[in-house]
Amino acid sequence: MTPPILSVPMRKIKQSSLVLTLSAAGLLIGGGVAAYWFFSQGQLFSRNLLAGANIIPHDALFAVSLTTDAQQWQKLQEFGTKDTQAQLNQSLVQLRDRFLTNNGYDFQKDIQPWVGDTVTLAILAPEIKKSAPKPVSNIGEAVTNQQSIVMVLPVKNPEKAKSIFTESKTLPPGTWVDRTYQGITIKQNQGKTGESLAAAFIDGKFLVISDSLKTTERTIDAYQGKTSLANTGGFAENFGKIASYQPLAQFYINVPKAAKIAASAPTRRLPAQVLTQLKNNQGLAGSVTLEPEGLRIKGVSWLKPNSQRVLTIENKAGSMQNRVPAETLMMLSGGNLRRLWGEYVLTSKGNPLSPITPEQLQSSVKSLTNLDLERDLLSWMQGEFAVSVIPSHPKPGKPEDFRAALVFMIQASDRQKAEAAIKQLDEVVQNQYQFRIKSTTVAGKPVVNWISPFGTLTATHGWLDQDVAFLVVGAPITNKILPKPTNTLASNPEFKTTVPIELNPANGQFYLDVEQVTKNFPLPPLIPQQRTLLGATRTIGVSAAVSDNRSTRYDIFLTLKKAEK
Repeated sequence: MTPPILSVPMRKIKQSSLVLTLSAAGLLIGGGVAAYWFFSQGQLFSRNLLAGANIIPHDALFAVSLTTDAQQWQKLQEFGTKDTQAQLNQSLVQLRDRFLTNNGYDFQKDIQPWVGDTVTLAILAPEIKKSAPKPVSNIGEAVTNQQSIVMVLPVKNPEKAKSIFTESKTLPPGTWVDRTYQGITIKQNQGKTGESLAAAFIDGKFLVISDSLKTTERTIDAYQGKTSLANTGGFAENFGKIASYQPLAQFYINVPKAAKIAASAPTRRLPAQVLTQLKNNQGLAGSVTLEPEGLRIKGVSWLKPNSQRVLTIENKAGSMQNRVPAETLMMLSGGNLRRLWGEYVLTSKGNPLSPITPEQLQSSVKSLTNLDLERDLLSWMQGEFAVSVIPSHPKPGKPEDFRAALVFMIQASDRQKAEAAIKQLDEVVQNQYQFRIKSTTVAGKPVVNWISPFGTLTATHGWLDQDVAFLVVGAPITNKILPKPTNTLASNPEFKTTVPIELNPANGQFYLDVEQVTKNFPLPPLIPQQRTLLGATRTIGVSAAVSDNRSTRYDIFLTLKKAEK
């Protein structure tokens, strides 16, 4: 199969083609990763950095590097469903035809004999040039061109690559014209349809192709002036944390640049306070690898070297999976709920893309419970926490009102404060909502049931041990967590296979049994092609940890269904 990166069209990007490119790359990125790193003696280009990192301009919005190893693409075809395979194949064929076939090239014949192990596609931001002062908000800045694409093809056989470059094919209605820039020859093909292609052979190491002459010149400037991704603050250091041996894909996102582009969009503009927070971030990178059971992703995000904001190194999650039963369908855990809330407030306040604003949540808690979210609740929620979905498995002939329960567990940092807040909740539920409060025991532990006016048990709360409180809402499954279950989620083979353990200690974990959840519960649409993608996935596991005061690591694994022969 033709590697998809070699099929990208080199022309001035319109919005629709940019979306297509990002979507195709996103399908490959949304999958998996493994780690291997070599970076020594201060050399800025390494085979384990993103290929072409020392050529791609530092202000690139997005870059993705894909393997040229046909065997890896064949292995990828072993996963998924007929729908996902058809979708992937269609994208690859379209890209191949638009970049290679339509320009008279064949991958196996013209490209494969000389290209390296990976090739990289980058999307560059519009170039900003200084202009005369104007009475507008962005004084002195003017966008001179649209977003553009550049492709970097590392060369393993310089002689064969140079022969292809010097003997450029002339296809009607296009004609190749040679130009020289900074001592480097650029070949440009401008067709009657307006499509443009520009290529340069740099130092016998790289063939650079772009959708315009100006873009190719920018890559030469970045390479010679050392203003490339490889020289960007934090890039080489952080990419080293997630680089993998023979990855399927690697990617990089310039967070502040992407946020600025999003802010200038005609719809859903990002507010100033959100942009201020995103400006502290520098990049998000990841590496994707194929494994026998699915895809592994190692990711890292980092702040700018001069950022005023720093991260608190507090990795203390990792025990809640030992408190829920093996049949748990979903678990999300974290190390400090109060700190997590503080970070959410910083990045979500006033953000129209947030699912709910901090102000709305605080107001809702106050109106529903008469409690102050931060003072009465979060003030004692500084330990590990978890939100889980546990199925009920009702006995035959005894149907239940709920098929599963939402279970919240929190390690209290101040039990006295916690008990006072819980007592207030009991009073509100009883006096304001006319629920019956009934104290009882489960496995010798005292618990409190909230029973609705119609007699249905709707919630139970209590303590698992000295400092871990719990709240069960929905199905009555308290007997599954009290006493501590013998077969826990931590011992579940699917959990052990899916949730990465390399980040230990971790700051948070996530587990989702996709097959069981989609089979038994309707899910709201969150992403494009959600049903198709979830239909090819068995389980999802995530681990996260703060590496240092400026970077966070993420490990993700997706176990995928094996494709039908």
